[in-house]
Amino acid sequence: MARENPYRPFTPDPDQMRLVPKVSGNDINGLGETEFRRPDVVYWATDTSKIPHGKMQDYFYMRSSGVPEFGEARERRRQINEAPLPPVAPVAADHSPVEWTALLDQFVAAGDCEMVGVAEMNSDWAYAGQEVSQSRVVVVGVQHDYDNIKTAPEDAAGMEVLMQYTRAGAAAKKITGWLHEKGWAAEAVTGPLTGTITLIPPALACGFGELGKHGSIINPEFGASFRLSAVLTDAPFAPTPPRDFGIDDFCQNCRICEDACPPEALFPEKKTVRGETKWYVDFDKCIPFFNQTHGCGICIAVCPWSRPGVGMNLAAKLAKRAERLEAEQP
Repeated sequence: MARENPYRPFTPDPDQMRLVPKVSGNDINGLGETEFRRPDVVYWATDTSKIPHGKMQDYFYMRSSGVPEFGEARERRRQINEAPLPPVAPVAADHSPVEWTALLDQFVAAGDCEMVGVAEMNSDWAYAGQEVSQSRVVVVGVQHDYDNIKTAPEDAAGMEVLMQYTRAGAAAKKITGWLHEKGWAAEAVTGPLTGTITLIPPALACGFGELGKHGSIINPEFGASFRLSAVLTDAPFAPTPPRDFGIDDFCQNCRICEDACPPEALFPEKKTVRGETKWYVDFDKCIPFFNQTHGCGICIAVCPWSRPGVGMNLAAKLAKRAERLEAEQP
């Protein structure tokens, strides 16, 4: 039985709903398509006039403009993202691939981010019409403050998301500048505005965790409560491997985020999206509530894995269960 939800039933703002385009965001995302294709930009376009849901994205900005702190935070993020980078040094530093990847730990140690990983670039991750020449994706993760994110969908949670996107962008720019100083060209990919590539697939590939029912990555250390940025480069980093904690099986049997979602945008089962079967969030149901609450965030806040100190214990229990089941096999 579904738990009581204080935000249901959700009635969207009629002014927002008049901005809904004729085309479904789920269709743009490829829901139900059995053949692979690259993703199209559905939201967070750098130019809102170029996407069908651009007026809804403008509505999001209009709603949050009523809170001065949001505008100030966006300006800080813009300044960081647009800050000039040092030139690429004429002589490229020479390290082994393993040494290159180990050097990324300095950015975690300095507090710039909480996670780093590396994936070999896959052209499937590039948005339709984009071409990526670099061979490596350095993925950066920054953790939310749980006391702030657990207030979702209040303004404090929306500000927390914006602050962490700013941190993620600053970390990506810092790594990019560091690579330039070491003689390697690099390009920062910062969110939430759409860049060259989607960020979740390389984050999965480099070991950040597994995709959860709420459409966000879950890992034992930080749950679903973190944000991403990335750096594209040809510096010969050693890729970090993907990790399986049994989270996917956990999500199959958990309904906490489903029950907590005000517009009921989360499905109880996986969907086929552009030829891949995976967890998927109903864009058309999600975005009106998301827009009216400065970014929502309820699903990642209520996720059991996001509570401090819980994830590692859950992962250990799932690992023991997997070992037991394997031992019982004939």
